[in-house]
Amino acid sequence: MDIRTYLSQGKPLLFDGAMGTCFAALSGRGSERCELANRDHPEEITAIHKSYLDAGCRAITTNTFSVGADLAAGDGDLARELIAAGCRLAKEAAAGYEDAFIFAGMGPAPQDTPLFPTQIYQRQADLFLDQGMTCFLVETLSSDDGISELARYLKERCPDAFLLVSYAVDASGFTRAGLRGEQLFRRTADLAEVDAVGFNCVSGPHHLLQFIRTLDLTGVTLSVMPNAGYPTVLGHRAVFQGQPEYFAQQLVQIVQAGAAIVGGCCGTTPVHMARAAEALAHPLPPAVPARDAAPAQVGGDAANSLWDKLEAGKRVIAVELDPPVDDDSAAFLKGVRALGDAGADAVTIADCPIGRPRADSSLLACKIKRELGVEPLPHMTCRDRNLNATKALLLGLSMEGVHNVLLVTGDPIPTENRDEVKSVFNFNSRKLARYVSGLNETTLRTPFRIYGALNLNARNFAQQLKMAQEKEEFGVSGFLTQPVLSAEALENLKLARETLRGKILAGIFPVISHRNACFLNNEIAGMRVCDEIIALYEGKDRAEAEDLAVAISAEIGRQTAPFSDGFYLMTPFRRVELMTRIIRELP
Repeated sequence: MDIRTYLSQGKPLLFDGAMGTCFAALSGRGSERCELANRDHPEEITAIHKSYLDAGCRAITTNTFSVGADLAAGDGDLARELIAAGCRLAKEAAAGYEDAFIFAGMGPAPQDTPLFPTQIYQRQADLFLDQGMTCFLVETLSSDDGISELARYLKERCPDAFLLVSYAVDASGFTRAGLRGEQLFRRTADLAEVDAVGFNCVSGPHHLLQFIRTLDLTGVTLSVMPNAGYPTVLGHRAVFQGQPEYFAQQLVQIVQAGAAIVGGCCGTTPVHMARAAEALAHPLPPAVPARDAAPAQVGGDAANSLWDKLEAGKRVIAVELDPPVDDDSAAFLKGVRALGDAGADAVTIADCPIGRPRADSSLLACKIKRELGVEPLPHMTCRDRNLNATKALLLGLSMEGVHNVLLVTGDPIPTENRDEVKSVFNFNSRKLARYVSGLNETTLRTPFRIYGALNLNARNFAQQLKMAQEKEEFGVSGFLTQPVLSAEALENLKLARETLRGKILAGIFPVISHRNACFLNNEIAGMRVCDEIIALYEGKDRAEAEDLAVAISAEIGRQTAPFSDGFYLMTPFRRVELMTRIIRELP
């Protein structure tokens, strides 16, 4: 029977569970890569496929989830071998089972590789089509990069192909890339070449049930394949302890909520699927309507003095002050107070600049907001903080009345520390902005005003502008630029003003000595001090150099004022008194 005919009968299509879970449970297989078993242990893979079919599953997936990584790494021969073997084993296992559908299994395309996701998906599709496959499952996705292109490509090569696309969302409905599952679902469902769309992995059945109840399922063939529950770590393995009977009853409710295709992901075994098959074989009881949740109060009107002033067309001054390297905040707070008294509208706080640990920028932001009443603008890097930690931190900031944040990718960990301190990059700054924007729309009562960095000193400034425009599309409202210390940077600022919609704070860094200028040029990324300015500092003592720094900074302020909405001052070596002098001289 054709799969579309099967689904038209109104019966849920039951997929298999987790191949990886079953394979890892075999003696001696816990540390082996599951897909290599297509070649090295084919009888074991065939047996697992058959165990799911014996449990009552009507669809199985080829054991090829991670083969895209082989293609991305340039090992096309291995990819071809594993896909051919995976298809052969699934077909052998399904022989003799009536209406057993075999899906070509593809996991998410690896990021940051020489191949784009579109290329990785299409090359896998070619290899599967060569094996006669017509049903495709692309699963555990965190974004839809390459999916529309794959869908069109598949239907061009095989008009009868059936494509199921499945995203992985957490309990709050976001993917690990910071994208809203609801938006991915709708965009994908609107693609004419996609036959079914849904969700798998990351979440247990209860949370996926709650999530799909929030979706408009009109005209959509919905697929839901939850994990068995949530894992615990025993030894070196993640173990799922969700009970098969509970899982089965949750799948029944998921079908009642509108799913036409159900199955299992991590932790689900043939026992889970057998219980599900038994539960789904009986007439389903009437669905219990979901209780309407109180609408989230988002988009509040809490005061935001920095943004309010920018929106009113008034020039603002934000001053960056590095956080302490120890637990003594007295000098830092004294500096913040002095800057506020001098006329600074906000104090920006770097997040472990140059990748070295300092007091947390967000905690300091809360402290100065609460104790001094100064508007803080904490920097938030993508380094060392995963999705959960990022959301938790943003919720805490919002509770404390901090509603401005500067999002930057962050400096890498210094080389000598990498063996001890691991860099964690779930995002780049654009993806992080998109994630915060999603929280603004769905979770936060008062939205964050999101700022981004703009490097006016980049050699390829056209690329910087392109990324800045993408940031604006993802919710960035304004930009803080790298210092203007050259004619080229000033010209790039003019171009940015012509190109971008957002507010722009022009960067001003007071060079304090000839040595300092040479250091900035050679050791700090994003800095560029022109030769003319460097020459001015030759032979100057500290007092003379500071006077020169004030004069040059004031002149840069006058030159940049027509092309900016304010100034972003960076404090060198905590010389707060120098900054107060500069603030008084700015236009």
